[in-house]
Amino acid sequence: MIVGYPGETEDEFQELMDFVRKYRFDRLGVFTYSAEEHTQAFLLEDDVPEEVKQDRADRLMMLQQEISFELNKEKEGKTFLTLIDRIEGDHYIGRTESDSPEVDNEVLIPVDGNDLEVGGFYDITITKADFFDLYGVMS
Repeated sequence: MIVGYPGETEDEFQELMDFVRKYRFDRLGVFTYSAEEHTQAFLLEDDVPEEVKQDRADRLMMLQQEISFELNKEKEGKTFLTLIDRIEGDHYIGRTESDSPEVDNEVLIPVDGNDLEVGGFYDITITKADFFDLYGVMS
């Protein structure tokens, strides 16, 4: 989503918030408008102050964070096929088959007591969820 597009009013921004609240996206990226050469919008007056753009981006991401947390909590107790990407500290870091690397949820599985291979797929049961990460154990 782009916030702060030229001419965007608070009412229009609230309409976007209502839309996101209603449709509850699994994932959502938020960016502030910036003029880009060779686009139609480049010719428009960039009349939304930067601090307003950033405030709107922050508010939209806070809403998405709440939605993400609620959707992640629904995954607790469920098992997902998980690809192990790497080891970091005391955890294997993986992602479910529906998550993209570096942008979506990560699944953290304790290294202790597990012998997983980076690049391998494993059935992982989610034991805990937070805003953007899941915690699991081997099924």
